[in-house]
Amino acid sequence: MIKNVRVVFVVWLAVSLFFYSFVGKDTPTEGLTIGDRAPEFKICGERQLVDLKDLRGKYVLLSFWASYDAPSRLNNATLSHAVSKNDQVEMVSVSFDDYKSVFNSTIRKDKISTSNCFVETEGENSELYQTYRLHKGFKNYLLDRNGVIIAKDINANQLASYLN
Repeated sequence: MIKNVRVVFVVWLAVSLFFYSFVGKDTPTEGLTIGDRAPEFKICGERQLVDLKDLRGKYVLLSFWASYDAPSRLNNATLSHAVSKNDQVEMVSVSFDDYKSVFNSTIRKDKISTSNCFVETEGENSELYQTYRLHKGFKNYLLDRNGVIIAKDINANQLASYLN
C-alpha cells in the first residue's frame, strides 16, 4: 500500500512540475528587449501632444520614472540634463506619479525641461505602463531613427557613447 502511495505521489509531482513549467510562458515579464520595435503611443501634456510615431527619423530616449522611485528619478534628471546639451536625440520623459502636483514639484526641483516631460496619473493602471511592461521597475529605452530599441537602462555616460 505504501509503495502505491509513493508511486502515485511521484507521478503527481512529475506531472505537476511538467504543467507548471508552461504557466505564464505567454506573458513576458521582463519588459522590452534590445532589437524590439518600441510600441507606439501618444501622450498629451498641458501644452502639447507627443506621438512617438512623429519622432521617427530621430534618436529618441524614452525615460519612465516616478518621484517616489529615487533611482529612476535621479537617472531621469541626469539624462534630461545630458540630452539638453545634445541635439542628436529627443527625450520623452514620462512620470507615473499619482498626483500632478507632485510631478510639477519634482520637475521644478530637478530642473527638468518640460518640453517633452509628461505625467501619467493612472500610474500602474495606465495602458502605457502595461504596454512597456514596467512591473519590475522603471526603465529607459534609446530608440534608433526607425523606432527600434538599441539600448536599455542607460545612464548619461552611456548615452554619450551611443551618440558618438
